[in-house]
Amino acid sequence: MKKDKPDQPEKKQASYYKLHTEAVEDLVTADSENTPRYSREELEKYRSGKLEIRFPEWLKVIFIKFWFYGAVCFFVFMGLGMLVPNQIDMLFIAAIIMGMVTDLLINHFLRFVEKLPGGSARYMMVTRRGAVGFGMNLMYGFVLIFLVVTVYNAINSAIFAITGGDPNTRLLSVEPIFFGIFTTAADMLCVTIRNTIRQIVTDAMRK
Repeated sequence: MKKDKPDQPEKKQASYYKLHTEAVEDLVTADSENTPRYSREELEKYRSGKLEIRFPEWLKVIFIKFWFYGAVCFFVFMGLGMLVPNQIDMLFIAAIIMGMVTDLLINHFLRFVEKLPGGSARYMMVTRRGAVGFGMNLMYGFVLIFLVVTVYNAINSAIFAITGGDPNTRLLSVEPIFFGIFTTAADMLCVTIRNTIRQIVTDAMRK
């Protein structure tokens, strides 16, 4: 009489689960040194679909600054215009708010959307954080207001000269769009000068 053979399907099922359990455990406990590394350009290919419109980082930074600076003009010059009739006082308030917006909103937003840690520093005039950075940005607000006022005065002087000094000439007024454009341009100019000087000093120290 032949002996009953053990149940082969049950053995195959047990070995199947044992094999896959070991594979999952090896995958979880894998050493990070054995994990393949890929460049950021390679990973960017699989982040989203083909229909996504990708804008350059510098264009996003310009739009962010333009929007916030335009909002400062809207709420300060247009919102407080009736309450603060003195122009010098208005410019002083605008400079303070400009520095606060730069430190508390613009710089924080740029750090939030950056792809790599510290990648947005090249678009900021003041990269330090805390009370020291806040104070430096307040002073930087006065620099921006001075540059923007200079631009407005130069444009209006040119318009007045072209029209032959006609007192009825309509000069360029302060409004959010042009104010945002002029302030963003002044900001990016200051940042570019700072980056250029820093690069020159770094190259000189290396040599």
